[in-house]
Amino acid sequence: MNVQAFKQELIDYSKSIGIDKIGFTTASPFAELKSRLERQRELGYQSGFEEPDLDKRTNPSLLMNEARSIIAIALAYPTKMKNRVQSKEGERRGIFSRASWGTDYHIVLKEHLIQLESFIMERFPDALCKSMVDTGELVDRAVAERAGIGWSGKNCSIITPEFGSFVYLGEMITNIPFEPDEPIEDRCGDCTKCLDACPTSALVQGGQINANRCVAFLTQTKGVVPEEFRDKIGNRIYGCDSCQTACPENKGRDFHFHPEMEAEPEVVKPLLKPLLTISNRDFKEKFGSLSGSWRGKKPIQRNAIIALAHFKDHTAIPELIQVLMEDPRPVMRGTAAWALGKICGEQVIDVLNKAKQTERDPEVMKEINKVLETRMD
Repeated sequence: MNVQAFKQELIDYSKSIGIDKIGFTTASPFAELKSRLERQRELGYQSGFEEPDLDKRTNPSLLMNEARSIIAIALAYPTKMKNRVQSKEGERRGIFSRASWGTDYHIVLKEHLIQLESFIMERFPDALCKSMVDTGELVDRAVAERAGIGWSGKNCSIITPEFGSFVYLGEMITNIPFEPDEPIEDRCGDCTKCLDACPTSALVQGGQINANRCVAFLTQTKGVVPEEFRDKIGNRIYGCDSCQTACPENKGRDFHFHPEMEAEPEVVKPLLKPLLTISNRDFKEKFGSLSGSWRGKKPIQRNAIIALAHFKDHTAIPELIQVLMEDPRPVMRGTAAWALGKICGEQVIDVLNKAKQTERDPEVMKEINKVLETRMD
């Protein structure tokens, strides 16, 4: 079969199964990317969630024998809820970033890639295919950029002309020598709105991010959030959309092509106070289908405490005192102590002095003493 003719067949088929954009590139190494990743590592800008082997991240031939091409796909996701719920006094809510709405995108994209693989194997039984989404070795954005899906924006997201940057990305390495597509010219120009909007200045410069300062990263960590970032997190309990919503290319973008990506308002914008005592079972039942649940309930609960402090929600004081006095996890107790200091007046002194009598964790004691010293100044 003529490969070029089959490429068009594959493009047509991809549209029929709901893939919003598809592109093709070679499986040659990403040499320039490797040098950038090495520099990121030297600067300490990596998150630690990445594949540690830079050769595997940048050389597709190490991931599959006879690699000749990479197929990149993109699916557009919604940016607005159809039935919004409001946060109000006494019933404050947190928010999951848009990329975590609906069914976990890893599952959604993998299903589409499996369908593509089946279509390829029907016509090329000897074909080799290796698909991945986000957690694979390759850098999704680098593949998508070279395959002409979009350009790499200053906010470190792939920006497509059709859908802005609100797209999920996935790719497939194959031994079929498809003709590569042309990359799209960068359209960011002199615009720096994403850099200006970043709450923690994580965007060091256009196209370079210090992941350790990024709110999206911070909301996924399991330890104590450094104090300098807590006020910046606001009511985000997973992820951050600031650099995307600020982008002019995203203005008015809202696509509802995939029912499985639609937000359930009570799930993606949940009440904060119930999160503090939610059981593992209830957490999995309510949030388990979201990509934002991958780190478990601990980061979400810690972020909920930070969000309650952000709102200065006095109605949450009893729940926060309970966390401070009874939660077995030091991260939760320490964050609760800080939050009480943000919310309460002088009454916090008695509560924290009582907690000091039984607290044994040095980090929690630091948080308690910090609040007490501030109140006594």
